[in-house]
Amino acid sequence: MKSLILYAILVILTYIGCNTADPKPLPKLGQTSIENGDTLYHTVGQFTLLNQDSIEVVNSDLSGYIYVSDFFFLNCPTICPIVMKQMLKLYQKYEGNPTVKFVSHTLDPKRDTPSALKQYANNLDINHSKWLFLTGDRDHIYDIKDDYFIAAMEDSEVPGGITHSGQIILVDKKGHVRSFAEGTDPIKVEHLMEDIDQLLKEYESK
Repeated sequence: MKSLILYAILVILTYIGCNTADPKPLPKLGQTSIENGDTLYHTVGQFTLLNQDSIEVVNSDLSGYIYVSDFFFLNCPTICPIVMKQMLKLYQKYEGNPTVKFVSHTLDPKRDTPSALKQYANNLDINHSKWLFLTGDRDHIYDIKDDYFIAAMEDSEVPGGITHSGQIILVDKKGHVRSFAEGTDPIKVEHLMEDIDQLLKEYESK
């Protein structure tokens, strides 16, 4: 009888061990290159922008954090409200985690001034140091979007005057893009949550 009990315990422990094994690390997305024998991974390029409190933000301000990012504009009548709803859902889940930040870039900096973005952030009732809404030079922003694999262009024929993709992007502490999800699809955003949790575990295990 004891042997059967011990065998059952061993089976259970083996099952638990197999199902709690550390998953493979999330990939670093984008093109890679080799330099002096080292693999160089794609990173988000250097940027200098203003947040909703008119404070300058550069890449180094996000070092030490993983962050969730999107591109939107305040007058967007199509996908932006849908994507922002999912961003807010993610924010609420990780609001208490000091390692996670949120970064939303406007695609319409002419109209989306720091004061306009601040009013928008206030309406969302978010922590301004936790979730940054960034604006700045139009050409600079449109160069940055390529680093996040975001497609966007001005188009007077579409509602709002700008057509763009709705991806939500996960970036690690070194600026590597590690995952993304279509922000209009709640199921895919749920999967992104799992990737965020996995990336957090990667850092916890180091």
